[in-house]
Amino acid sequence: MDIGTPRTLLAPELRVDGVAKVTGAAAYVPDMTQPGMLHAAFLGSPRPHARIVAIDTSAAAAIPGVRAIITGADVRGTMTGHRLLDRPLLAWDRVLFVGDRVAAVAAETAETAAAAVAAIRVEYEDLPTILDPAAALASGAPILHPDAAGYEFLGGTRKPVPHPNVQGRLVVRMGEPDIEAVFARAHLVVEGTWTTPRQHAAPMEPHACLVWLDDDGRLRVQTTNKAPFPLRTQMSRALGVAEDTIVVQGGIIGGDFGGKAYSIDEVPCAILARLTGRPVRAVTEPAQELADINVRHAAVLRLRTAVDADGILLAHQARIVLDGGAYAAAKPLPHLNMPGSVRTLAGYRCPNVDIESLAVYTNTVPGGAMRAPGDVQAGFAGESQLDELAAVLGEDRLRFRLRNAVRAGELAATGQRYVETRAGEVLEAAAEAIGWDRPRPAGTGVGIAVNSRRPAAGKMALRLRLHGDGTVEVITGVSEPGVGTWQVIRRAVAAGAHIAEDRVRISHRATDQAGFDPGVGGSRMTHVASNVGVKLGALLHEWLLERLPRAIPGAGPGADLMDDRFVDGGAGEGVGFETVVAALVDPAQPVELATSWAAEPGPDDPEPASFVACAVEASVDAETGLVTIRDAVLAVDVGTVFNPVAHLGQLEGGFVYGLGGALMEEVRVEGGAVTTRNLDDLKLPSMRDAPPLRVLQLPTAIGPGAFGAKMAGELTNTAVAGAVSNAIADACGARVRDLPLSAERVLRAIRAGAG
Repeated sequence: MDIGTPRTLLAPELRVDGVAKVTGAAAYVPDMTQPGMLHAAFLGSPRPHARIVAIDTSAAAAIPGVRAIITGADVRGTMTGHRLLDRPLLAWDRVLFVGDRVAAVAAETAETAAAAVAAIRVEYEDLPTILDPAAALASGAPILHPDAAGYEFLGGTRKPVPHPNVQGRLVVRMGEPDIEAVFARAHLVVEGTWTTPRQHAAPMEPHACLVWLDDDGRLRVQTTNKAPFPLRTQMSRALGVAEDTIVVQGGIIGGDFGGKAYSIDEVPCAILARLTGRPVRAVTEPAQELADINVRHAAVLRLRTAVDADGILLAHQARIVLDGGAYAAAKPLPHLNMPGSVRTLAGYRCPNVDIESLAVYTNTVPGGAMRAPGDVQAGFAGESQLDELAAVLGEDRLRFRLRNAVRAGELAATGQRYVETRAGEVLEAAAEAIGWDRPRPAGTGVGIAVNSRRPAAGKMALRLRLHGDGTVEVITGVSEPGVGTWQVIRRAVAAGAHIAEDRVRISHRATDQAGFDPGVGGSRMTHVASNVGVKLGALLHEWLLERLPRAIPGAGPGADLMDDRFVDGGAGEGVGFETVVAALVDPAQPVELATSWAAEPGPDDPEPASFVACAVEASVDAETGLVTIRDAVLAVDVGTVFNPVAHLGQLEGGFVYGLGGALMEEVRVEGGAVTTRNLDDLKLPSMRDAPPLRVLQLPTAIGPGAFGAKMAGELTNTAVAGAVSNAIADACGARVRDLPLSAERVLRAIRAGAG
């Protein structure tokens, strides 16, 4: 295998969803309608923390065209959430953040619904407000969820927390029990505090849903939520009905990046649909998206790291506090935290580690998953501190990293043992491409950072129908937010069956017809979908060969289906796929096959992680603090690539995603209210902000997916902020420890250093 070229399973792809998208035929939920459809709107609280004294809906109900209004009093006791059901469907006694919903309206037009919401009068009594996680953890702080002990927790028992205002806790400890003794005898110890802001996933398509009752009395749900089956479970619990009375249809989604993992419109729309007997649609406005839809957690990270006289990492301590906002409902994992937050030294080895991450309740917009949740915050802080360590040691920053990069058989600093460790390889490749040792003019610097990530666990079930004309129909409920999962399934089934890809047709179905899947997320899709797809294709292959003598009398025992034709050097040689299928399958009764596959690693299993290194060259204007990225390189650990074009798009897009978070993006909150109310204020990077970028793909045959495939989606953005931060410090000598690395912050750091 040529190490300079990634292995590709097949030729560049024609995406399953490609034609529909480029022709405008793709159906997105905000554009969908139903006969007699009503429009929903929601009233959010203007207060960050207050008791609801009274609600008057009489003026709203009198507006012509208003068909139903519900308030918290109508749904008292109904709580929602992925794992911890801590978020009221509509607040009935207290509101916990600006935007917390207190009422929902269904009306003939969107304009009428908005007018009705504006006409609802709510009397509030302000309560003590906690806007800072540190204040939430202080002695005597108001408890935001005093009834938390009674909240339902799905999938086990909620782990104890050290403070009532803590949503969830993650701890990594290894090495000597007394880590302070290790720090005391170290050659050098550095410590510092880093902060990262809230960010918004900012998909092009807003959250939306359309809910109605079908002729059988079942609730039908069209949704932008990327996890139809978990959503069905959440709706079932909230509405108190059996899951089989709810049918959720996902489909093509206009972007996700973690933002579509949790949604809150479907249940109130279902209630409004029942009350009115008519379909109800909700489409979230951009300002509402930013104000009350789950965001990346703001974080404060306090790190302390020690080395010996040879520059070898001895000990690492981290205290990470994530601003979880008013509710933990959007967190899908049992620990109710962001798993990447403890990966402050991902890709390195360190024998003594003490890391604690707390997600904390505050009276702010709830936090949730966003592309590589926790890894972005942790990677920025950890990689910045490593640069500081190297500087104090007088070491070259690259060689310091290579000396401490985790190797095969070693434990990483976060407790993982990897199936394959490629931290050193990606670091060396990125450094060589950026010209690490090349002299640069004053005001220009170079930075590098490494990170790693593993795909999430998950289970997927697929069904297949073999039709008499040779069409292979694969039925799935997996949504397609643009990552190419349908294409992976198609190619995997074709590869497993040894048939032509264009025979395979993806048929997307709702939850009543499709097999279970946990939803797109955690970079699990290529891993899980490719394995179950190949397994399903192999079932078809086996089914055909077992019956081949019926279709081709005299076919030898060595007959096989290869490259879409049945061959064996005897009677079956060169017989076309359609000929055999026509002889075996009744046109009126397709053959049905089904299977599933689960990725459920044990706690001690090695991680099938992927590694990435990012290197950037940046110049800094000493008069303004303006940062310009002159050159950028990504060196990426890749396996077999199912969709070459989409794969490269994920890697390049991930870099730009990380660049926006590094330099400009921030959801601002003042007095508990989100003041970033549109995407212009959010300052997303555009084409003009994207620097020259080279992507180096370092292939390997080792990967958890079929044929050695690896994840790509949530990998490349994790190392960008650290690399940019380090390049800025190299360029101007000033270290900025707060994201985003704006010109204002850089200039302040330069002036502080000069003073």
